[in-house]
Amino acid sequence: MSTLFILLQASAPAAGGFDWSGIFMIVVLLAIFYFMMVRPQQKKQKEIKNFREALKVGDNVITAGGIYGTIRTLKDTYVILEVDKGISIRVDKGSIYAAPEDAAADESKKA
Repeated sequence: MSTLFILLQASAPAAGGFDWSGIFMIVVLLAIFYFMMVRPQQKKQKEIKNFREALKVGDNVITAGGIYGTIRTLKDTYVILEVDKGISIRVDKGSIYAAPEDAAADESKKA
């Protein structure tokens, strides 16, 4: 019990003073957390949103479930994908991503 009391006394700020180093460390950790985790995720979500808004008929896409297809009809909340000749499915727009070959082509255009 006396060891705990000694540790608490040692870590307490001097009488009448305030320990700013603890608050400074919390602010630094929050800033690191924001720039390493939150900001990149927000950027990625913005890119996906822009991609989904730019979809057009004839684009090759992949669904969240791994189904490759070509957009045949585009509506507000869903798309009709042709997955094979004569086989079409209706898929929610929220589960559409760029097909890897299209993403690679876009990256080569940027470079």
